[in-house]
Amino acid sequence: MTDKGFCAINNQDMDKKDIYEHLAKVYLGVSSQKKNKSKTKQRPFKKIVLLSSVFIFALSAILFNTFPKRNAFNSELALVLVPEPVKINFDFNPAKKEIYTLDLNKLNISRFKALAFALKKANYNDTVSLRVEFNSAFNEKSEAYFKNIPHRWRDYKISLADFKGISDWTEMSSLSVTVEEWNTKEKKGVVYIDNIRLLK
Repeated sequence: MTDKGFCAINNQDMDKKDIYEHLAKVYLGVSSQKKNKSKTKQRPFKKIVLLSSVFIFALSAILFNTFPKRNAFNSELALVLVPEPVKINFDFNPAKKEIYTLDLNKLNISRFKALAFALKKANYNDTVSLRVEFNSAFNEKSEAYFKNIPHRWRDYKISLADFKGISDWTEMSSLSVTVEEWNTKEKKGVVYIDNIRLLK
């Protein structure tokens, strides 16, 4: 009786043990499959993020180089005198010239080396030239001419050394841009000047 009972208990223990082992294998197999699936799901996501970031970086570099800003300073140290476009509307009936004057209020610009700005004309068929003039507080003045202003924005840069009539740049009174009747083909028109700045 005891031997048979012992055998029955042993068989029951074996059955339970087998069942537990089977369940453990099934559970561990399923959990490892879940881990593998989650790893495979993460890998494509990481690749997509990496590829998209590389694409965005490349696209931004291409766009930056292809479409440079017209008003960019190209890493030059600048003092911006007028950051927005100025409209010079000329009409030579009866006037003979149209002047835009910027008051420099005795500004010391001796540490700067060049004057820069952008120009364009409104009328494609017109031929326009501009006179740009510096005046100092010491009654010195000097001018430079910019001929054949284009219909689209163009940047100009001129060395302050080219303004020969100015010997002392420590107290500047004004900067003038003038459209003169004898420097235009049409009697009426518009010229725009933008981003007037001094460069070091």
